[in-house]
Amino acid sequence: MAMIWGASWPWGRIVALNMPPLAAAAARFLLASALLLVWMGRSGRLRTLRNLSSRQWLGLTLAAATGVFGYAVFFMLALQSVPSSRAVLAIALNPVATLLLAALVFKERLNGAIALGMLLAICGALLAIASGAPAPSSQLPGAGDAGLGEWLLLGCVLCWAAYTLIGRAVLTRVDALSATGVCSVLGALLLVLLSLGVEGPSAWRAMAQAPAAAWWSLLALSFGAAALAYAWYYAGVKALGAGAASGYITLVPVFGVLCSSLWLGEPLGATLLLGGLLAIGGMALMHWGRLRA
Repeated sequence: MAMIWGASWPWGRIVALNMPPLAAAAARFLLASALLLVWMGRSGRLRTLRNLSSRQWLGLTLAAATGVFGYAVFFMLALQSVPSSRAVLAIALNPVATLLLAALVFKERLNGAIALGMLLAICGALLAIASGAPAPSSQLPGAGDAGLGEWLLLGCVLCWAAYTLIGRAVLTRVDALSATGVCSVLGALLLVLLSLGVEGPSAWRAMAQAPAAAWWSLLALSFGAAALAYAWYYAGVKALGAGAASGYITLVPVFGVLCSSLWLGEPLGATLLLGGLLAIGGMALMHWGRLRA
């Protein structure tokens, strides 16, 4: 899961620079939904969906709105202006936000090691995503040195934390594959509606003109990052809990920075490396603190 999601950031960067972002996000989850529905059909899980309660459908809809629709929109728009090697380090904030919300909602225990790890992860992630000057056209009014891409990355973090915690509540009676499949289908429908309303049908016609590298990257995002890795992540949340599963995201920035450097030739500056080391060290400390708790 961590390896695939790390690679998804340079894949997403290639797609975001060559395709209309909302149409690409919608196409990504339409393809993933097709694979997941076939997978669910062959395993007999489609028949079980009619037994879901209205409360479970509400939970899955909220999970789709945050972890698929919201996250995909912020992800694609952010990668239009932020290099993937910087953007991937923003997810160092994911376990921080998830743990804080888990402590508030599910009363998961915190301690000094977790608090110190959170501080290091936040400082490292902010240092990494702030390295380099944002493009003037991406500035928000009154945002100081923070560009629009960086604010969109914060949206990714908040959506993912919500998705994880909603998943913890929903997965008590729904298996991970079914939850992932339903969320993918619902999120894809929301993304299609948003794309048609904002970008129009011309965006979908423009996708046909995208280079082959963008299409290969979109397929990798669809079948790897959106289907397999999402299912594996929810399986981890069900088996380990929200806080412990989110700790495995520690490895995602490592793979993301390496893939961005190898595939896209993005430079590994001293500030980026320092921020990444702080973020990864902070997440490792949080994981150790969770084991003690």
